[in-house]
Amino acid sequence: MSCLGNIIWMIFGGLVSAIGWFLAGCLWCITIVGIPIGRQCFKFASLGLAPFGKQIIYNDSNVSLLLNIIWLLVSGIPLALAHLLSALLLTITIIGIPFAKQSMKMAKLSLMPFGARVVSY
Repeated sequence: MSCLGNIIWMIFGGLVSAIGWFLAGCLWCITIVGIPIGRQCFKFASLGLAPFGKQIIYNDSNVSLLLNIIWLLVSGIPLALAHLLSALLLTITIIGIPFAKQSMKMAKLSLMPFGARVVSY
């Protein structure tokens, strides 16, 4: 079921999500200081293509808190708003509710991407 969900997700919003994360990663990689942030964006762009069957686990540390604050001010809010809008549009139909849940997972991730890791289940 995860494979089918990922295929449908890619058609109805996952590709746009992945492009948004990829563009954010490219913008961050312009500077040398932003390369670690850009690498994290590229990792989550691949998650944006196939979120079904994957879980996000958050770890707390002071470094990730500082990076999350910088991220939130620069790139996090636009990505989170895009995912929230996507979730809102997907909840119009009953079939879209599981996809809206994945979009909400990505919205939370776009607010706090550092200290998070993706685990397959």
